[in-house]
Amino acid sequence: MNPALFLGVIALIIGGSLRYWINRRKFYRRSPMGVEGFSSYEKAVVITFFERVIKWISFIIIVFGLFMLWSYSNHTKNKNLIIQKEIKK
Repeated sequence: MNPALFLGVIALIIGGSLRYWINRRKFYRRSPMGVEGFSSYEKAVVITFFERVIKWISFIIIVFGLFMLWSYSNHTKNKNLIIQKEIKK
């Protein structure tokens, strides 16, 4: 298996899992009225900052994964074009 394909799929799985984990935590922290409940102001600030940073990291990982899949796709297309040109000669 090509390393670009492997890294792309793994990056998408990791990035998607991180986003799912953060969104799930936010969902279960909400009350029936839709308000997030924290035991203190400090916890609210630290947790929301941590979640925001993790969401940005997961976004970067997902973009990296998409770039790797795009790179793999271009590599295989170019390889097929070269093979077709050699066959025509």
